[in-house]
This record gives sequence, structure tokens and C-alpha cells, in this order.
Amino acid sequence: MRRVARVATAALAVLALAAVSPGAAQALPSADPPVPGPPPAPASAGADGKGLREGWRLAGEGAGKELVWASPDPVPMGDARVEFYAGDKLLGRPVAAQDRRSFRLPLHGARIGPAKRLKVLAAGRRLDEAGTDAESRGPRRNPSARPATPPPANAVDPGKPGRYRTVTGTYSLNSVRLPGFPAPVEMKADVIGPADAPGKRPLALFLHGRHYTCYGAGDGQGMGWPCTAGTKPVPSHKGYHRAQKLLASQGYVTVSIAANGINGQDDVAEDGGAQARSSLVRLHLARWADWAEKRSTAPAAVRAVAPADLSRVLLVGHSRGGEGVNRAALDSLARPPADQDGYGGPVRWKIRGNVLIGPTVFGQNPAPDVPSTTILPGCDGDVSDLQGEIYVDGTRGISRGTALHSAVYMVGANHNFFNSEWTPGQATAPADDDFSSDGTTDPVCSKGTGTRLTASQQQAAGATYIAASARLFVAGDDRVRPLLDGSDRRAPSADPARVLTHAVGAHRTQALLPGASTTVKGGRLCAQVAATDSDACLPSSTSGNSPHFARWEIAPEPGRNAVAMRWSRAGEPVRISPARPVSLAGAKDVALRLIVPPNTTGTRLDVTLVDASGHRAKLGRVSVDGLPGTDRTASYWGREVRVPLSAAARDTLDLKHVKTLELTPRTRSGKAWLVDAWGWRPGTPAVRAAQLPRVDVGRLTVEEGDSGVRTYSVPVRVSGEGSGKVRFSVPKPGTDGITHRTVTVRPGERVDVPVEVRGDTRYGHDIAHDALVKAVRGAVVGSYRGGVTARNDDPMPKITLEPVKDRVTEGKPLTWRMTLSEPVDVDMMAVLSFQPADGGKELSTLDVDPRWLENEFGAKPRPERPLSKVTEEPGQGLFVIVPAGEKSAEVRVPTVKDAVSEQEESLKAQLYVYDENWEPQPGPKVTGRVRDAS
Repeated sequence: MRRVARVATAALAVLALAAVSPGAAQALPSADPPVPGPPPAPASAGADGKGLREGWRLAGEGAGKELVWASPDPVPMGDARVEFYAGDKLLGRPVAAQDRRSFRLPLHGARIGPAKRLKVLAAGRRLDEAGTDAESRGPRRNPSARPATPPPANAVDPGKPGRYRTVTGTYSLNSVRLPGFPAPVEMKADVIGPADAPGKRPLALFLHGRHYTCYGAGDGQGMGWPCTAGTKPVPSHKGYHRAQKLLASQGYVTVSIAANGINGQDDVAEDGGAQARSSLVRLHLARWADWAEKRSTAPAAVRAVAPADLSRVLLVGHSRGGEGVNRAALDSLARPPADQDGYGGPVRWKIRGNVLIGPTVFGQNPAPDVPSTTILPGCDGDVSDLQGEIYVDGTRGISRGTALHSAVYMVGANHNFFNSEWTPGQATAPADDDFSSDGTTDPVCSKGTGTRLTASQQQAAGATYIAASARLFVAGDDRVRPLLDGSDRRAPSADPARVLTHAVGAHRTQALLPGASTTVKGGRLCAQVAATDSDACLPSSTSGNSPHFARWEIAPEPGRNAVAMRWSRAGEPVRISPARPVSLAGAKDVALRLIVPPNTTGTRLDVTLVDASGHRAKLGRVSVDGLPGTDRTASYWGREVRVPLSAAARDTLDLKHVKTLELTPRTRSGKAWLVDAWGWRPGTPAVRAAQLPRVDVGRLTVEEGDSGVRTYSVPVRVSGEGSGKVRFSVPKPGTDGITHRTVTVRPGERVDVPVEVRGDTRYGHDIAHDALVKAVRGAVVGSYRGGVTARNDDPMPKITLEPVKDRVTEGKPLTWRMTLSEPVDVDMMAVLSFQPADGGKELSTLDVDPRWLENEFGAKPRPERPLSKVTEEPGQGLFVIVPAGEKSAEVRVPTVKDAVSEQEESLKAQLYVYDENWEPQPGPKVTGRVRDAS
């Protein structure tokens, strides 16, 4: 029993019994302020819950079993998803209660393994028992010192303001409806552009990420939509004015759009809101296209700036906004399914590039033919695994490879401060530093350390690299490419930020992409996402993480490898050979992306190539330093190093048939990981998008039936042109098994992904049979997850409330028993709500156990008041659970004996039970009476 408001109890009922896919977080939107939830649950004492640490418990049994974690404090709303793990195995994404303290994951019969291995992560960051992982991995190491000399300044500094005068305005249009979102979403934006620039100007559109939606009541941080009375929307879209003004001064029209309506509802979206954000971006672009054709119809803020050229569009997205603009770029090249899309009109724009700031990438399917820059904040406390690296790595081998995809690692930057409205001291609404070290000093990321950037420094660096991307992708100025492609140049406007880059695409040709067919001698082919430490590139005991190895929704995941090297003496080469010789003809250099441990310096390796005839040429020696890092950072990141293909090497080797890459350590001991290798030459080629098939996975909902096994097919839609390969991964509910299948897809051809559904006659959970898809070669993916949900079609049991002891002497507990007509597979929940007595004296706060009163209601006995007045709103009361598989549970009200002679007192209560539609239904009323003991 626990005190829970009616609305909160309804939420818990839904969380326990509604249709939930294990991989999809689905918090409940509410127009009401969140109600404080139950305190952390104690460790389960039953056979199924032995050994669980405080805060964890198991609920239910059989197919209805759930894993529940309760946080002592609310988990802040952010962009990363909360996930349950058993060791390194992803169990699923739990459902969050409205107060964001309680998280429940239906297990569908799956085993969780040893209880001590349970943990809660968000983008690799430990949420339960903060610091446990870090402490078990050993002490933090001091970060490496800042290089004695910074890299040379680039020939062009894109962070310098331009010559144009800027003006600022806003527009607000009618709200729009988006598929799957109950409430309309706002169409509001801030426009900053040049007032005096000639002709049509390129357009840069900004999309903020997932943040609190409303402020002004209570603790000032609301998560619902629309905002309730007395609260106002958080103006997140106003947080990029610094970058907007810089671009505007350089001749760009900029618009930053609001997306609170998506943030407040995206927990109901299977993709975390990516498709909804894409729809919103394209709805705004469609309006700009209208205004470009008929300027007189534009809002005043749009007419005040230079006309926009929709053939030159840059998209900038922060956090989940990054994933949203990536999807918008993809959707602009390959139309999404109409039933999933909120924009069905023509594409009247051309997206020249994306800038993604600390982005999420839940789908791990980047748009391969749209150039991109991904800013990775080294002190990101939200998307802390820096999964945005997949926007670079995930494009390799998918399409033509001419689009440049750059990763910009910004040492000392956090997640929030790129947006001034998420920055304390600058924001209108409450704001926080997202990086936390739990009261200790992190030598890299704590405020005031030599590597941590101030908010102003971070915003200046962010604006500079946004402007660099605009200048390269939109304006075609190749002079800024060295700032983005790993050429070790710096932009003075970003000083003192230490910014490192690497890239794929452009004029690179693939020399080595480690995979199952790669032969490795002297090292080992390792799995980026593995089930065991022996296969993993980084074992679970590693202090810190690698952005390259960011997890998807399954483990192990095939098709993602690197080469691990470890040596205890110099001179022993590691030989790496692809399945067949590759051509490096036309390349100027060989570029390697190498990871070395954080805080290390001077890892030296000789680089040698061997051709198919056995001719060898030593190209040179590289030296690689690690990034500043601690156990709280993702600092195992690939540094790009290059060695020239000299004239002597060209004379020695047949560069059209290179067979082996040799890396020979020249330091006494060390570790390194090869991410990939490329033939490199300067320049930025024009990008022409390939005509590729697009795959979207949907979800089919069926009745489970009463018996037997039925086979259904996951809805898979293939559109576009041509043929390509994708990999389907299908977890089997209730087991650890995952089936992987690589499929060739073509528009118009059926893709069969079968799942089996078993019927029964016992009330329980809906069961989700999920299917996930990822592009392998020559294809793109929009909606990456779906499946078949088997809906429970068995009725709820009848529920009664009978007295056990409803007439007692003070000092004894009043007791009733909630009974089900038959056992079920899930916990059954109800609230016993106290009501005013019909007559006589009502049991008061001084008549019950004060510890019980505090635990159940958070109330003190004094001042004395009737129990029906303890709660602040109708419908609050005692939370009653009948555990799955059982038929009854008792609910008690403990009274206390006192020395006061008084008349008989009474307690009236009514049971509210939640039906199959999760509406509270009034149940039986009961009355208890307490006699004086004197």
C-alpha cells in the first residue's frame, strides 16, 4: 500500500497493464501537474526478487512479470532514453510515471540474470546508485595537459561576423496536428536575417531538442502539453540567437522553430518523435516556399529580412532536434509513408547540409547523401555516450560516399549550453548544467577546471562551427573544409575551445572498413557492441566510453567491428587485410582513424602498405594522443592521422591492388583501436543523391486469441528506386534470442518478417513482438522499429472488497481484503479512498499510527483532522495491489491506543478499480468502526 493520487494511480495502472513495447519509452502525457509518487520500493523479499538492491523490485509473474525501479529523486526530462540493463545486456526501455521517479519494464517472461548486475542507464550514464560503475572501474585519471601549441589557424575563420545589418522578428501560425500526437503542435519561430543583403539568401533552420516544456508553477519545470493555467512555454527556440545573428551577418536568413508540442508528447512515439520533428521542419519549409513565391503573404518578420532561397537550405538540430533534422533531410529525398507523416505536400526546397549538436540517433540510420557536421560535446551530461558519432560512422558503405560527414569533438562543452535558454544565468525559465559529478570534482568537466568551457565560450565555438558548416555545405567554400575534415586546423573565433575533428566521405576512398571478412594478425577483430567482454572492443570494466561503440537496441549487434591492438613491446606489427585488394590510386595520403586511451600521449605507430604482389612500402610514422577523459566521459574517440603516399611509395606499390595495412607499435607498450582507413585527397566534391530504396517498418495490432499459435507478418514498406540490403533484427519475447536476417529490398516487392502469437484465456499484458531494421548497403531507413503487438483479449476479473476486521478496539488495525474472481498474469491495482463519515465522529490523524500516516500520505498527525481531509484532492488514498497469480490482498489502517475516553469512531472508504480502459470505476464502499479501549 502506498499513497497515490487518483491521477497518479491511473498512471501506474496504465504503466503496469497497457500495451508497451520493451524497446519504446512511453511516458504518460498529462495536463495536470505531476503528483508525488511512491517512495523507492524496497528490495523484493520473495523468491523471484532475492538480492535486488534498494529501489528495485519485481512485480507480477509469468508473462505479466515487470521489473520496477524507483528513483529517490525525479529523473530530469532530457533527450536520452532511460534504459534497464543486466550487465551489458539491454533489457528494454521502461515506462516512466508522471513524476519521473518510478520506471516499469514488462519482461514478457525474459530472464534478468543476477540481480546485482541490474542497472539503469541513459545514453551510457548510470542513474541508479550514482557512481557505482565509476567506483568499480578504478580511480579517475588526471586529464592530459592542453597541447603546448594549438593547431595552426585556418586560412579562413568562419566565426567572424559578416558585413550585413541584422534584424529580428517572430511569427506564430495556426497549430498543426501530427500523426499519433493527441494535442496540436505550435507553429512558432524566431527569424533573424540580413536587412540589406542583395538578392535571395540561403536559409538556415534551427530545431531545438527535448527540454522542459512549461514553467511558472511549482518547481518551475513542467513536461506536459499544452501548458496548464499559470504556466508558460519554455522559449527553447530563442536559445540560438548568437549563432543566428552570426549567420545573418554573413548573409543567411535564419529561423528557429518551437517544438514544445512535440517534446510534451513524444514519449508516445515509437521513434522518440523523429518523424514528428521532421514533419514540423518540413511544414515550416513549406510555408517559407509559399512566402518565397508570394512575399506579400509572409508575416512581417519574414518580410523584414532578405528573401530566402529555398534551393540552399541548411538544417541545424540540437539533441533530439538533431535526429529530427536528419529525418527531415531523408524525408526530403525519399517520401515517408503518408500515415506516419504530418506533411504530405511537394518538396520545394533542397537541403544542402545538416549540423547536429549533441544529437540522439535512436534509429542509427543517418541520411547518407546529405553532408553533415556532428558536434560532440566532451562533457555532455545528457546524451553522454555521444551516440551522434553514428551520423558519421553509420554512413560508411551505404551510398556513393561523396557527402562529407564530419565529427567535431569539443573538449569541455556540455549538452545544454549551446542553447542560451537552457543555460543558467541566460535562460528565461529555470535551467541547469547537465553535467553532474555527484558532488565530486571531475578533473575534465567540473565547472572551473582548465578544460571546462564557460557558457559564452561554448556558444562562441558552437556558432563558429555552425558557420563553418554553412560556408562549406551551402556556399561551397572549400577553404573552411580543413576545420571539419580532420586536417588539424583551428578557427581562432572558437578559442580557447579545444576542437578536434575527423570525417568520412568527400574525396576519400575506402582502404579498410573492419568486418567479418577482415583478416587480422597480431591483433584481433573486436565487436563494437558485444554480448561478452572477450568479444568486445571495450570490456565492461573500462573507465569511460567510446562514441564509436554507442549501443543500439540489441546486443550483440552484427556488422560493427574495429581492430583492437595491445602490445607489451615495440616492433611487433599488426597486419590487417580486407577480403580483397583495394585501390588507393589517386589518393594523396592514407588517413587512419585511431583510438588510444584517454589521457595518454605519444602512442607511435609505423604505417606500411603491402600490395597483392607482396611489395611493401613504409609510409611513415604517426603519433596519437588521447583525449582528456574520466569515467564520466566518452573519450575513446578516433583521432584522424594521415601519412603521405610519397613518390617512392607510388613507385614501389601497385596502388590499384593494396592487400594489407601494417601498423607497427614504436612505443614500449600500449593499446589502440583502428576504426577504419581511407585513401584521402583534398577537396569537396559536388553531392548528387543516389536513387535508393527506402524501408519503413510499421506496427500491426492483433487479438491474441484463446488458444493455438498464429503467424503474422510485420508491416514493411519499401519505396523509392533501385535495390539495396538491410538487416532485420527480431528479438524473441521472453528469451535472450535475436534473429538477424539480411534482406535485399526492392520497391514493390514484399518483405516477409514473420512472428508467432500464442493465444490464452488469462488476463495479462499486451505482448510486443518487435522488429528493427538498419541499412547495410544501397538503401535508407525511415521508421526503423515496429512489429506485431498481440493485444490481451481476456476480460478483467471481478473485484470485491470484504471485511476481515471492520470493528476493532483502538490499537488494532482495521482490515479489508480485496479479492479477484480469478488469478491473472499482472498486478491488479486499486485505490481505497477515504470519505466523510455518514454520522458520528470520524477517525482522525491522531487515531492512527503516525509512521503509517507519514509513509502512506506524507502527513503529520497534527493539527488533528479527519482522515478524509488528509489528502489534498478527491480520489487519493491507499494504493492496493493484488500480485499477479494471486487472488487477494489485504489493506490495513493501523489505529493507536490512547488514554482519552471517547465515543466510537468510524472510517468510511470506497474502492476505485481501474477497468480495461484504465478509467477509475467506483467499487464497493466499506465502513470500519473503532471502539475506545478504556
